[in-house]
Amino acid sequence: MNNLLLPYRWKWVGIILTLAGIILSVLFFLFDFRFKIPVFALYSAFLEAKICTVIRTNFADELILLLLISGLGLIILSKEQNEAEGLDLHRMKAMFRAVISNAVFLLISVLFVYGSGFMAILVINTLSLFVFYLLFFNTGKRVKTEL
Repeated sequence: MNNLLLPYRWKWVGIILTLAGIILSVLFFLFDFRFKIPVFALYSAFLEAKICTVIRTNFADELILLLLISGLGLIILSKEQNEAEGLDLHRMKAMFRAVISNAVFLLISVLFVYGSGFMAILVINTLSLFVFYLLFFNTGKRVKTEL
């Protein structure tokens, strides 16, 4: 699995992209940050349904998700600075726990969250697997090094 991972320097690119995404999301939610540009849309359904057209829209939320998904993806898919033996097994266990936790999160959400709140859960779900993985990988790594 080690051959499939990106070099360690990409982890720093991921951290920078993730921090930019977090900063923009704070600006978006607290200060109503807007970034209107024309974009090509395969499908758009605001007032009327449009297919394969250029629309002018607020691109801030898409930009935030692009930064967070690509940043967290780079963090997860990059090697550690010191690749120790057995880290592949630790990665696999962390991913397994992340998938199980994410599935439980979604099942609980389906049962107890409705309406527009569920749409927010679906947006959160685009990032939750990454976050669960990072939590399990880094906390497990810390416990392993302390033993």
